Amino acid sequence: MPLGEHEQFLSYNGEVLVFHLSEPKHVEGTGEKTMSLFVRRMAFNRDTNLFVQKSSGVFNMSSSHLKIEIICCSCTTDSRTGIILPCILMKKKKRNNVVEYLLLLLHSSNQFEQSFHFKLDYELKEDIRLFAGPSVLWRHANKLFYISSATCTVLSVPVQVSSVVWTGEIVDEGTVVLGIRTACLPETEDEDEFSASDRAIWGTEFFAYAIETQKMLTGTSFMPHAYGRVVSSVYVCKNEMLKKQLRVSLVAITHKNQFIWFQDGVPKGVCELPYEKPCSVRTAVTSSSDLLFIVSFASGNVCVVQRKDSLQVASKWQEVRSVLVDDFVGSGSEQLLLLFKDDSNREVLSTFKITDLGAVNYASVINYKHDVPAAEGLQENGLLTVQALEARLQAGYTSVQELQQHLRLKKRVILESCKALIDLVEERAHVLPAAKEVKCRRQYSLVSLWDDVENPPHSLSKETSLASKVPARFIEKLWQRVVGDSLVVGVQLTESYYLSLSDVSLSLVLERDFSSISPIIKCQNKIIKLNKAFSASSVSLCQIEPPPKKIKLGLHSKNDLKEEFKRCSGVQLDGTKTVTAVTSLSPLLAFHHVCCVVLLHAKNQKRWNESVQESKKITVICGKILLSLDDISSGKYSVKMLRDNSYCTGSMEDILAVLAVSVRFSFQIVSSDCTVTPVNSWLLGEMECTPFKECHNNIFCHKVGNVYGTIFNWTMKNPFEGLLTLFCRNLTVLFQCLHSLIRVLPPSCDVKLLRSGSKSVLTEQLALALEEEMLTLRNCFLKELKESKAVNSLTWGNEPSKKISDAPVVSLLDSTEGLQQFRKKLQNEREKGVLSMNQTMTGALYQEIALKIAAAQLSSDMLVWRLS
Repeated sequence: MPLGEHEQFLSYNGEVLVFHLSEPKHVEGTGEKTMSLFVRRMAFNRDTNLFVQKSSGVFNMSSSHLKIEIICCSCTTDSRTGIILPCILMKKKKRNNVVEYLLLLLHSSNQFEQSFHFKLDYELKEDIRLFAGPSVLWRHANKLFYISSATCTVLSVPVQVSSVVWTGEIVDEGTVVLGIRTACLPETEDEDEFSASDRAIWGTEFFAYAIETQKMLTGTSFMPHAYGRVVSSVYVCKNEMLKKQLRVSLVAITHKNQFIWFQDGVPKGVCELPYEKPCSVRTAVTSSSDLLFIVSFASGNVCVVQRKDSLQVASKWQEVRSVLVDDFVGSGSEQLLLLFKDDSNREVLSTFKITDLGAVNYASVINYKHDVPAAEGLQENGLLTVQALEARLQAGYTSVQELQQHLRLKKRVILESCKALIDLVEERAHVLPAAKEVKCRRQYSLVSLWDDVENPPHSLSKETSLASKVPARFIEKLWQRVVGDSLVVGVQLTESYYLSLSDVSLSLVLERDFSSISPIIKCQNKIIKLNKAFSASSVSLCQIEPPPKKIKLGLHSKNDLKEEFKRCSGVQLDGTKTVTAVTSLSPLLAFHHVCCVVLLHAKNQKRWNESVQESKKITVICGKILLSLDDISSGKYSVKMLRDNSYCTGSMEDILAVLAVSVRFSFQIVSSDCTVTPVNSWLLGEMECTPFKECHNNIFCHKVGNVYGTIFNWTMKNPFEGLLTLFCRNLTVLFQCLHSLIRVLPPSCDVKLLRSGSKSVLTEQLALALEEEMLTLRNCFLKELKESKAVNSLTWGNEPSKKISDAPVVSLLDSTEGLQQFRKKLQNEREKGVLSMNQTMTGALYQEIALKIAAAQLSSDMLVWRLS
């Protein structure tokens, strides 16, 4: 509190205590004069936004030949009861320069109690502090003195003091005074040499003195000595004892208008204060659990500093008479009460503001002077922020509406496309919806993407005609299997026709028309290649694409069905080709009875002079598959792998189904000093594997547990090297198999994971892909050359035809006419050369060439990446 004012304010239990000294009055019948100390308890009324008086009290004092003043007031602990009470320090100055000081306690009944009094031959002016006891501490002539209600005697602290920056409680030490003094360099070598050198450089040091124990504490636990010349006030936020070491967190204000945060004597953050001459700092804990630091300045200004990501000034005010911290509105957290200077109104608590820089914000009706950017500016910025948020919310709502409308339109397009596909499967003519104008509420109608002309080039009739041209003996067998939660559908093609097909894929279409879901069943990406001996020489399932080098051009000719159906799996066996599709089983069983139409999509390629000249898309109806819960429960389509005389009796369809749903991994096992024969013993022994009758190199695991159903292929290149291929359900099964294998292998064995396939097979495939790429480049350039020659011939044919004799060059140069002819001939040859160098092509031709080259390079790039 400011010194020497007749009216002072103090917050206590959510109330505002207003202390006021009356003017001296004569006592009737005597010549003495008395002065009264009044106190009024004021509470804030949230209904009227005003402070109202709850109660009052008075304390009378004799003032004959005395000058009475209020020095300071604060809330301190009464050591007799442990209760925190308001405490007021009064001064009575006599004529003979004797000054008497009186310490009063205010009880809840508004009764004043005189705690103690003492006399001095000087006035208290510097670093006056009230603390628990109650006690009074002050500084005079660079010495520190204190008195308490327990001793009632003035005692001195045996240290030279330049200033006192904080007084408060420290754990295990009681009341501690933190101050600054002139550096006292140690005479012994036991002191910390770094601290001694620091004090010698700056000439000042921090000291901490415990009043109860009368001992010195380490000042560097609070802050470095280098700040001794600039710090004016300190507030200790937190202190605790950890492992017999004092840990302190505090903030300090300096004469250089800085706000600094210290942690265990180390500065952690700094903030520039907006005004000059800061004099005190205190804290407030608001409703959002934010810790606010209130800094008061000698000019009457106040600012609030927040510590979130960094220290920053959150708000500031000018011409503040007093600032108090308490729970004035009864919210359970603290707020700031700002009392402003107002010469026009002398009423107590007439101009104020209550705020916690958050939800709590009360102000008096009377305007007060303040700093616009901090107070009114914040409200204006808040209004602008709300307006901006409302605009963003409205824009977001509009965007959501547009997205919902777009999704509805996409759903209609997909359903109409599904109906067209079903009509194609059933060999019915699909009637396209007619184009209509936009109706109200922005409801769009679907229109045909093809021109309404006779015999369109890409109509459904052409697709149907292509499907009808497929040989009758195209499909040999259609089968289905259930493996776990997967449905595997296989189509076996005839040997005479599958060699001319490419980009083979399957799609499954529900026969019933479900309005709520799409009838197209999504199939997984799996490609499995087996040689004629069924040795699983090369398998790739759901191959990982190489880095973005793969994306060269958008192959618009291939995006019709692949985005929905994706690629299905192709398996090559002895003289047959089986295409399989894998899809999730559980969504299909939700309908109890399911009938699916199986479609095969491929490209029918015609070759001429060992090069692909034409490729047409075909769609073949392979048949229908039926599925029901009764069939699943009876195990009708389940895979059956049984033992029979040390062999596995699974059918070829069962083997293909297990391979289609499995993930393939290949490992190269190399041993430098011993053979790798334990692998075969491990497969037949611990893993309980039996070979298939159709191929002995592939063996089926019958071991009970997660590894059951795993297929192994073990090939020994030599006694010290072999290739182990696993077809397992998931990575967990793979890790279990590898863990079991490593335990039986010699320690010197090296197990290496192969990225995909055998190196020799990949090399052969890369050679074929490069050959295909060269043929594609040659054919594209030949086609370009033919068309450019035709165009150039038309261009050159329009020129005036004037024959030039084929006379020798020497004869032409003999005459002037011959020289002119030679010059014209040379000019014509130059023009022809320029035309041949600047040949152009149409956009359609360039797109066709670019797509063919990109498709060829894509295949070779994939193989190169797999070999790397």
